[in-house]
Amino acid sequence: MVNPSANGWIDKFFSENGVQLQTSFASDMAFYLNVRQTGFIYGHVVEISPSLSVDISQLKADEVSKVALITHLYSMYSYTCKSADRSLFIAKTIAFYNELNPKGFAIFDKIIPQSNSSKLEAIIRDRIQTNKDIISKNFSHIVTNALLFVDVLAFREYLAHDTISNKYIKNIEEIILSVVTLTLKVKLKKSQHDDLLIKLFESSVRYSKFSVDSEKSKNKVLDSLVFDSLKTDLERYYLIDLGGLTLWNDEVVEKDELYFLHKLAEKFDVPEAFVSESVRATHHFISTYKEEIQYFNYSNPVKHFYDQTTTGVQVLIKRNKKRLTKELSQSKELMQLLAKSTNKDLSQEEKKKVKKQLLDVCKSIPSLTIFLLPGGGLLLPILIKFIPQLLPSAFNENLDE
Repeated sequence: MVNPSANGWIDKFFSENGVQLQTSFASDMAFYLNVRQTGFIYGHVVEISPSLSVDISQLKADEVSKVALITHLYSMYSYTCKSADRSLFIAKTIAFYNELNPKGFAIFDKIIPQSNSSKLEAIIRDRIQTNKDIISKNFSHIVTNALLFVDVLAFREYLAHDTISNKYIKNIEEIILSVVTLTLKVKLKKSQHDDLLIKLFESSVRYSKFSVDSEKSKNKVLDSLVFDSLKTDLERYYLIDLGGLTLWNDEVVEKDELYFLHKLAEKFDVPEAFVSESVRATHHFISTYKEEIQYFNYSNPVKHFYDQTTTGVQVLIKRNKKRLTKELSQSKELMQLLAKSTNKDLSQEEKKKVKKQLLDVCKSIPSLTIFLLPGGGLLLPILIKFIPQLLPSAFNENLDE
């Protein structure tokens, strides 16, 4: 099981999945449809790759995005360079990101040498983040960058020319924002989803500013836009899908909206059949996963923070199930108190015992040291909540005794 929050995850991921990752594609269309199937295009990943059986149920949203990004970058490298050399891929990816975000002399790299894999892990960690500050992220629905496919497009440009400028991504972002703005203008039925989608793009762009209400945005019309800078079919397919995502609602795409998408495809020189398939695929994906997609589910910020924390604790418990079971089984009194808590309220004295003994258990499991940090005690009720679901047989035996 790969843990993308721990050092060394890239090497482990490749050692476990390297063979399955070596997928060849017959065309740009085949590559794109493969990526779209995972949800990466929509900013909500439901599987890492159709060719991989990676269990993402035990990964947090940011961890899923990390694995998905490295997978699609590697797929692009393999597809473009006709190579499966992982070491060269990692070196190329680091060089690519260094050109996008050049940094000064790294003295600590000289004192404490880092492997290329470790360097790339740090880059990926930074790349999947949104532009929000740490406090805003905790209370936001936008957990990770939703426009990560732009990195994949830029990587292809780098591999083709062995150089890249952030002007490339800035240009792609500006075209994306123009398309989204125009699409929102033609949308007949406005919804709360539109506001959340705008926030999604606002949080995800890195080199551009997004404002639907600016005079420049209000005066835009499709015929006035120039898309000559688009170089590949992948870029055009992506823009059509983002347009379809913006138009989506619970029912169907209206005739005027569909006409706009076809006019957009005409400007991009994209076949009409792709537009129809895009609308169908987008509707199917969102209808299937709407309850899971964060920007479709607005809630109170504090509740969202609690939900995010709960998910994080649940992931930690699943990852450490065996070690947690072993440690708990060695504390008979703790097991009895936890079992009792599932049926009735504990006294204040019993609650103190549970807290103290659980913290002792957490000390012996490195991944659970989060509960020892200041404020970590507030997470203990969440830990207690999920333990019964994890250890039903142990609890039953304890109750029998």
